[in-house]
Amino acid sequence: MTKPAHHLKNMLSRIDGKGYKAYKDIQGVYAFERFTLLIDHVQGDPFAQPSRLRIRVDRDKSGFGPHLTQSASRTTAFSDWLIRRFAKAAKRIAKGSRGSGKGGTILIDTPGQQILERTAMRVTDAFIEARFFLGLPAFGRRIAGRDASEMLMKELPEITKLALFCNRKNQKESDGLLRHITGFEDAEALRRQLKEKKLVAFVGNGASLARSSGIDPAPLTQGAVLFEPPETLAVTLDRPNGGPITGMGIPEGVTLIAGGGFHGKSTLLNALELGVYNHIPDDGRQWVITRNDALKIRAADGRSISGVDISSFINNLPLKRSTTSFSTENASGSTSQAAAICEGLEAGARLLLLDEDTSATNFMIRDEKMQQLVSQEKEPITPFIHRVRDLYKEKGVSTILVMGGSGDYFSASDLVLRMTDYRAEEVTEKAHTIARNTPQKKEIATLSPLPLIHHRAPLPQSIPMEERRGRVKVATYGLHEMVLGKTRIGFDDVEQLTCPSQTRALAEAVRLAAGLMNGKRRLEEILDAIEEILEKEGLEALTDILRGDLASFRRLELAAVINRARSLKVL
Repeated sequence: MTKPAHHLKNMLSRIDGKGYKAYKDIQGVYAFERFTLLIDHVQGDPFAQPSRLRIRVDRDKSGFGPHLTQSASRTTAFSDWLIRRFAKAAKRIAKGSRGSGKGGTILIDTPGQQILERTAMRVTDAFIEARFFLGLPAFGRRIAGRDASEMLMKELPEITKLALFCNRKNQKESDGLLRHITGFEDAEALRRQLKEKKLVAFVGNGASLARSSGIDPAPLTQGAVLFEPPETLAVTLDRPNGGPITGMGIPEGVTLIAGGGFHGKSTLLNALELGVYNHIPDDGRQWVITRNDALKIRAADGRSISGVDISSFINNLPLKRSTTSFSTENASGSTSQAAAICEGLEAGARLLLLDEDTSATNFMIRDEKMQQLVSQEKEPITPFIHRVRDLYKEKGVSTILVMGGSGDYFSASDLVLRMTDYRAEEVTEKAHTIARNTPQKKEIATLSPLPLIHHRAPLPQSIPMEERRGRVKVATYGLHEMVLGKTRIGFDDVEQLTCPSQTRALAEAVRLAAGLMNGKRRLEEILDAIEEILEKEGLEALTDILRGDLASFRRLELAAVINRARSLKVL
């Protein structure tokens, strides 16, 4: 039942000074003059996770027209813009810390450089709804009713006015909203064109690839070199809103990025690996577009592997140990990298991204001196260099790799880029000439054909989840760790996640996926089922608790997390 706003004010006055648990009385729905406040969950302690609230505004009264949500893409971009607007208003209006614990905070799941679907904002034809967190104030463990009243009765209405209503007088803001939406639409259009033109990635002319620092993903503002495409790779793509755009098109096949240290090789690769997401305007990378099925591969010593066919890369192990269904609790760098590739292909990856800095050397290359010392018969590893072309020819899997310390990949590459002072130059012919003039003295033995992609079926209880009071405890820690019941999964080597909200959504998705594991259903089918649920019902389908801190993820990351569960068992 909806209550008038003054009822909430009276309750806060009544419970002022009482024990903190008395805050539970304010849970409910309240009608304010211009919006509805929904208090869904009240924290039980001032030091606990802040309370979950929603503000709902009538769409017609908001002033935001229907053209802003006439497609799914526009709705996602508009919602993202509103979240950022709400976060900015909350930072400006909320007074911050009040009393004990987390009292006084008003927070929303604020995006970074990428634009993702999020549960923090829901926009329909009928209403706009912001979902956020509010720390109810206290002194010790006694309710600070006056402070709570100021937050709920004064600060929230002001934040709502600034965030969820259109300000037609602010032309700069209106232009910014239009750029936000049309930029997202244009990026989606560019990504659709990649497959048509047999490209795996596109880097727009004038892109600013460098970031402020290793912990700050904002673009470098001073000394940044703007990207210029080599003439031989220049392509022009169409944008429905921004018109034609020219940039570097990276074709399907094997692409090598070479160059000296600190000249931008890894920076370019990092931009490409995050190019699977659309970016905000002025990010510098908003026109770096990569296919959705791109997967960054790196070595991960110590990870577990369950029933993966890595025989294309590792075979003839001592003691005749099979690698067609390989399992280990403590993978080496080379076995972890081999498994990551095979698991990625199973999940649908068709573009591999590798950097020598994060790869196992013996997995990538084996030079002629080492071949002379250790014969082929005694070496179980078939280096990636001897499989990279087969992956493209036989499986249609392209590769982009960074290699600055060895020229062995020259002959295996369809395209060679040289980075100098963050500028790209196409040097394919020169690299091939060098390769022809430097013949190998030792040739690798004839390789067998690549096997078909191996599909595995997870067994029941592969990810055991202990229930408490009828629920499975789901917790996440940063970007790369989650706990489901008593099952802890770490995945530091999964590099294309951008925010903890994705990890929280992944944890809920893994929980759902675990319920589909029966020893008959293949992992591929489980991923399909989760994707279908999300497509039909959205991120809210992941949990029966209405929450505003989930963000969209790809099936490749879901598969990667499942594969890193140490309890995973497969057929």
